[in-house]
Amino acid sequence: MKTAFKQSSHKASTAVAQWFDRYRPVDKAKHWLWVLVRGVIIFGICFIILYPILLKLSLAFRDRLDLYDSTVVWIPRNFTLDNVKTIIGYLDYFTAVSNTFLLSIGTAVLQLISCALAGYGFARLKFKGSGILFAIVIFTIVVPPQTLMVPTYLHFRFFDVFGLYELFTGNKGMNLLESFWPFFISSALAMGLKNGLYIFIFRQFFRALPKDLEEAAYVDGAGVFKTFARVMLPNAVPAIATVMLFSFVWQWNDSYFVTLYMHNSTLLSRMLDLLPGIVRPEHVGGVSHTSLLLNTGILLGIAPIFILYLFAQKYFVESVERTGLVG
Repeated sequence: MKTAFKQSSHKASTAVAQWFDRYRPVDKAKHWLWVLVRGVIIFGICFIILYPILLKLSLAFRDRLDLYDSTVVWIPRNFTLDNVKTIIGYLDYFTAVSNTFLLSIGTAVLQLISCALAGYGFARLKFKGSGILFAIVIFTIVVPPQTLMVPTYLHFRFFDVFGLYELFTGNKGMNLLESFWPFFISSALAMGLKNGLYIFIFRQFFRALPKDLEEAAYVDGAGVFKTFARVMLPNAVPAIATVMLFSFVWQWNDSYFVTLYMHNSTLLSRMLDLLPGIVRPEHVGGVSHTSLLLNTGILLGIAPIFILYLFAQKYFVESVERTGLVG
């Protein structure tokens, strides 16, 4: 009886000791302290990111009277849509959004095709000088586009292919400015905005795919292009989603090439650049109202991208994770 009691008490004391070893108060304090610090850091980062957007939302729907009311901090006392209506008129908003969407989706599709082909070639097709060519591709990522402004402008102002246009017409090239053609031609030839990065993404992804897929396709009699289209490309959905979203968003926000090629166009980025010159204090009734209209214009400019992200963020996060793109 005493032996059984001793054994049970020993087991109980052992269990208590194991519990204290596992859940020591110091460890629990460290755990909850880390949870608290992590929560504060995440909350702070989210606040820094969301603060400008929340401020613009607040200003976009304020009446001018709320600017002189010290009790109004975030929620407008006099809710109004006049700022939104005014900016829609100034920007020719719906025309600018439709034109920008057509340009962005067109360049995104063309860049997707050309960069996928280039990335597959660098990843799988080994040829003499491929390493040097890929180094040049990477070099294009860091070269500022401003350094090529003059030759790029003249190239599309007097566009010609091997002098054939001048040979048959006698004119010194075609003028492709004030059209989408400079963007579409550059994108189709993998020389568009940020195309060096897109080629790098596809190359890294195709290199990670097993070679057994290609070898099986070659055994079945498929060529290089058929293997790329039927086997490799369907497995590259994460890279496709990443490049498609990056390309669309960067083209949507681009103002440099839009100003260079389409100086008189109705595109959203260009109209937003012109907005400070349109919304002047003497035209809209004061500096305070100018601030309301400018913030409303920026909010309307990013609204389509924000809506796109709400629907595509799941696929975007998954694609970035699977392609290994960081930083």
